[in-house]
Amino acid sequence: MKTIGEILSNNSYPGRGILIGITPDNLNVAVGYFIMGRSENSRNRVFVLTGEDVETKPFDESKLVDPSLIIYNPVRTMGGITIVTNGDQTDTIYDGLKQGISFEESLRTRTFEPDAPNFTPRISAIVNLTDISAEYKLSILKSANHNQNSTQRFFFEYKQPIAGEGHLIHTYEHDGDPIPSFCGEPSTVKIEGDLKDFGDAIWNALDKDNKISLFTRFINIKTGLNKTRIINKNF
Repeated sequence: MKTIGEILSNNSYPGRGILIGITPDNLNVAVGYFIMGRSENSRNRVFVLTGEDVETKPFDESKLVDPSLIIYNPVRTMGGITIVTNGDQTDTIYDGLKQGISFEESLRTRTFEPDAPNFTPRISAIVNLTDISAEYKLSILKSANHNQNSTQRFFFEYKQPIAGEGHLIHTYEHDGDPIPSFCGEPSTVKIEGDLKDFGDAIWNALDKDNKISLFTRFINIKTGLNKTRIINKNF
């Protein structure tokens, strides 16, 4: 099991990433979501907390070019459920759950992003608190080796998560042209420290030129209460 730094610090462009795990004391679910960008439009963003949810918003409205793939709700909550994604599939999952449609079935209606030639994967997570425990799922929807006519959908379920352990999935393996999609299972990651330690470990491991924003949250498994921390490069 590697630390967050060991996984991310040597990768200049993992893209957007979701990390979910359990704190070492088994008291909280640790949730992290980061975004990176190379274009001016992608870098012109901040995370804004709206109640329990999070929105991406342009830092400078005058520089906003195309909001379609960069402005969305990365985090939405519903009772003991927290949804985290890298696109508007957050709303697809949220609306599906309200209608009794599962996380998996909702995502089967979606595909990767239409940003040729990269065809950025859609990564998603859901955290569900039960009476005394927590479970989570991760997903990635990606093209078959940049083939726009073939979608691959993968789901990973963690029903008995282990204290001090988490799982990280991100959109890209590394930088490139086109950028290669993430491959394999989510990485097993060591969860350490308090909310600030957790967030600093992610933020400090990301490439200083490409990182944009980071959302982190600790959710108390017994009470459902949470603590949230957001870091924006633009402020």
